[in-house]
Amino acid sequence: MRSHVRNLAATAVVLTTVLAGCGTTNSPGGQQNSGGTGQVGATVPLLTSPFWQAYNNYVPKMATEAGVQALPTVNANSDPAKLITDMTNLLNQGVKGLVVTPLDSAAVVAGLAQADRKGVPVVAVDVAPESGKVAMVVRADNRAYGTKACEHIGEKVKQGKVVQIQGDLASVNGRDRSEAFRECMTGKFPGIQILDLPAEWKAEKASSGLESLLTANPDVKGVYMQAGGVYLAPTLQALRRKDLLHPVGDPRHVVAVSNDGIPQEFEAIRKGEIDATVSQPADAYAKYGMYWIKKAMAGETFKAGPTDHGSTIVEVRPGILEDQLPAPLVTKANVDDKALWGNQL
Repeated sequence: MRSHVRNLAATAVVLTTVLAGCGTTNSPGGQQNSGGTGQVGATVPLLTSPFWQAYNNYVPKMATEAGVQALPTVNANSDPAKLITDMTNLLNQGVKGLVVTPLDSAAVVAGLAQADRKGVPVVAVDVAPESGKVAMVVRADNRAYGTKACEHIGEKVKQGKVVQIQGDLASVNGRDRSEAFRECMTGKFPGIQILDLPAEWKAEKASSGLESLLTANPDVKGVYMQAGGVYLAPTLQALRRKDLLHPVGDPRHVVAVSNDGIPQEFEAIRKGEIDATVSQPADAYAKYGMYWIKKAMAGETFKAGPTDHGSTIVEVRPGILEDQLPAPLVTKANVDDKALWGNQL
């Protein structure tokens, strides 16, 4: 993702005593203090998703507001290897900070190691790395996404078959959403059978896979889309082709919950095509990516605890701190809320 954070001047709890490995600036291999100035390189994972298009548009705006000199974003185009190459190229250009969105939580560690050797701090957005040094991860609680989707679908379906269109399980996001959704269903709604559809954040995989699943299981009662930006259109198309796209309230309606918070999902909610989405904060991802990288470039270090901008910093793994931003569930009841970034585009 996911009302949103608006106060750029909000200050997170900052630690004066450095926590070992938690965004530290120690040498050798530690980040160098650039006084919060210098060029910042930023990457986006892909530009075919409306969510990442929105994030990409927010980056220069939020950088300007934060007083950060950001270079034009670089598109990794869904290729983890290209992301590493992009990071290398940006480091060779002499950037003093990086704001990156990892595609593969393990693969990005190689890029983080390069940045660490050059003393360049890194903020990760949306996806946490498996290891390596980052000053901060800016992310919403992805396990909460899966749990919120489970609870909304489970209360309406009670029993029957539900399709989970998964993201890339090489990404911590795909794993967190999938595991939380399954754990919630198993614990709270044992009458529901989950049909997993691994789609790797790719629309074409979602389209072909869902078509096959619906052919074999015409009695499906619900669908959880882990990324509306890439899965919404193929899901609606597949349901329509199978004569399963009926509005909310119709007894034949297939309950559908998504993740992202893009305008297209909001319109689908208004039409009764889907029931809900979890709004990932594309605006706040860009805002706080720039917020934290500026602080890291100035040599500041951070600790776990509540922030002054409505979120909580948690240590998700040893040495990896995550600013978990709010990500609200959007339904027909609040879909017109002007505070939602999807209503501001």
